[in-house]
Amino acid sequence: MAELRGQLERITYENEENGYLVAKIKVPGQIELVTIVGNITSPTIGETLCMQGEWLMHPKFGKQFKIETCHCSVPDNCHGIEKYIGSGLIKGIGPLMAKRIVGIFKENTLDIIDTDIAQLATVPGIGKQRIEMIAAAWQQQKEIRSVMIFLQSYGVGSSYAVKIFKRYGNKSIEVISTNPYRLANDISGIGFLTADKIAKRMGFDENSVPRAEAGIIFSLNQLSLEGHVYCPLDELLVVAGKLLNVGVGILHSAIQNMVTARHIILEQLLDDNLNPRECVFLLGYHFSEVQVAKMLLSIHETPGMSTEKTVNVSASIEYAQKQLSIRLVSKQIDAIKASLENKILVITGGPGTGKTTITKSILQIHAAMSRRVLLAAPTGRAAKRMAETTGFPAKTIHRLLEFSHINGGFQKNENNQLNCDLLIIDEASMVDLLLMYHLLKAVPCSATIIMIGDINQLPSVGAGCVLKDIIGSGKFCVVELNEIFRQAKQSTIVVNAHRIINGAMPACTNAERDNCFFLFEDNQEKVLEKIIDMVGRRIPAKFNYDPMVDIQVLTPMNRGNTGTDAINYALQDAINPNGFEILRGEKRFRVGDRIMQIRNNYDKDTFNGDIGRITNIDVEDQTITVQMDGRSIPYDFSEIDEIVLAYAISIHKSQGSEYPAVVIPLVMSHYVMLQRNLIYTAITRGRNLVVLVGSRKALGIAVKNNKIMQRNTWLHMRLRQYF
Repeated sequence: MAELRGQLERITYENEENGYLVAKIKVPGQIELVTIVGNITSPTIGETLCMQGEWLMHPKFGKQFKIETCHCSVPDNCHGIEKYIGSGLIKGIGPLMAKRIVGIFKENTLDIIDTDIAQLATVPGIGKQRIEMIAAAWQQQKEIRSVMIFLQSYGVGSSYAVKIFKRYGNKSIEVISTNPYRLANDISGIGFLTADKIAKRMGFDENSVPRAEAGIIFSLNQLSLEGHVYCPLDELLVVAGKLLNVGVGILHSAIQNMVTARHIILEQLLDDNLNPRECVFLLGYHFSEVQVAKMLLSIHETPGMSTEKTVNVSASIEYAQKQLSIRLVSKQIDAIKASLENKILVITGGPGTGKTTITKSILQIHAAMSRRVLLAAPTGRAAKRMAETTGFPAKTIHRLLEFSHINGGFQKNENNQLNCDLLIIDEASMVDLLLMYHLLKAVPCSATIIMIGDINQLPSVGAGCVLKDIIGSGKFCVVELNEIFRQAKQSTIVVNAHRIINGAMPACTNAERDNCFFLFEDNQEKVLEKIIDMVGRRIPAKFNYDPMVDIQVLTPMNRGNTGTDAINYALQDAINPNGFEILRGEKRFRVGDRIMQIRNNYDKDTFNGDIGRITNIDVEDQTITVQMDGRSIPYDFSEIDEIVLAYAISIHKSQGSEYPAVVIPLVMSHYVMLQRNLIYTAITRGRNLVVLVGSRKALGIAVKNNKIMQRNTWLHMRLRQYF
């Protein structure tokens, strides 16, 4: 077996989950850098690598050293130390500062940082505050490295170490040793299988009841990610049994333990044939579903402004028409009447059916009556659009409820309710069960709630099907708008959206006057090329749209040649090739990149689906600055897993948003996702221009496929039972 020793100069590619990398090292006595490939745990630029392996000749990249075993050690020369501490390893030290420090302390630099860090005060540009930052970062890196070494011994990739340390701190190893199954629920990206692998290597009994409990909770959580609020017991036994490979007796014992501890709830529900069926809920979902039903009933039955007989409905409608200089049609008048006569109202309809006009009319009437009105939507973009179209302020539901991580959750609740007579919720189909629970807690029973949405769009990302269940209960007033107005009929986007939802193929004439086009192409590589050309050249040239701001690619899937990952990196190279960049594992970010937040971060007041632009990358302070909704938001390098490139995003992530121009790839490899409501949702995201690129066959399959996966929810039945 060959041996090789050198300093790590550059990482070309790294998979953080399994430690596989392609890198360049500087070998003493050789001018050219040497390429190495293989698995190394958490390598740092500047480290000395002592490797055993074999030399290979790659047909494209030439001579490479394939690593079998590797030992990493801190560098012992000035060049290596400078690379090491300036690599981003230590917050507060970038390449320039590293050069200054090593210029003074030479080979003693690492000892100084480790044992006598106060001496750094002699380096120009380093004050007391920066020394404290460097000291904290150095200590944290040592602790994270110990977690990495611990995880490596159990076959876990190094990328998880930072997440685990961030969650558990100095107790990381203790927590994992005591109950490795906690990782599956606590750490993003670590599933049950990874946690189970750690547990097995640590000697945990495969047939233990605690393992079964963890597997059942994980199975229920996975089902909730698919939208389900509960799972029938017999189905859960199959799913968990397959995951755990244990007997039914152990599963029943685990379920009984969790029922006793109130981690889960067992309830008998009726199946389609009205036969009782035992069903399993996670406690939080069961409680939320029951409470949502009870709170809706309480609001419905409590007298309020909508039940006052003093409101002259006809005069109010005439007033709204005069104020807005419009003439309402009968369905719109029905909706406005219903808003004055019902405590809970649902208004649903597709694009161009007059939902915005109805909302503006209702707001005019209530403003004239000095009613306290609040407007909210699930996403920042939907709230912003609501404010722009109505002229009234609107907030996201999270901001309306004043979420505070420091103060322990939503500050608006049953003890500190919203100050309103009327609450209007736009894009209500996006509101999941848990968010609806928190929202209704904060709504006074005397208030009126109007939910506006399009039930033909994709359901909420979170569990539940709240708007559909409220409508399906048959207990509340619902106004369904289905007439397309004359102005909207001139938009082929609107016309085609309605054709699709009714099961008809869109009219793809590609005429000059159209604003919805289809470029037919079956070859996936050419589909990608056409998308790059559309976004980077053709649409900006013809419509004067900025590809960084105005054009959004929406894809059915994340993986594949026409998934978000591939399109994002292709567009990054096409329209932002020269921005200063950093590499973190498989992620590559550049100054100027369009990015999206992919999980709620209440500390930063940013939420899943928010989109912004990278304005600065500071290697020394290890921060990425993002401009989002007029705010500059710093992200520490350890928080990079919260953002992704957003030149292309999934159609699911686009819900509640609207863009001047939308480009949609549609190919046969998207087969499992080709559904009518998915394509309908994508097309209705485009305000002025929609371009579909791909296969006519794929479009036909999507339009014909109206099978929407049924979610296991019981809200509609609870509402029927309680009324």
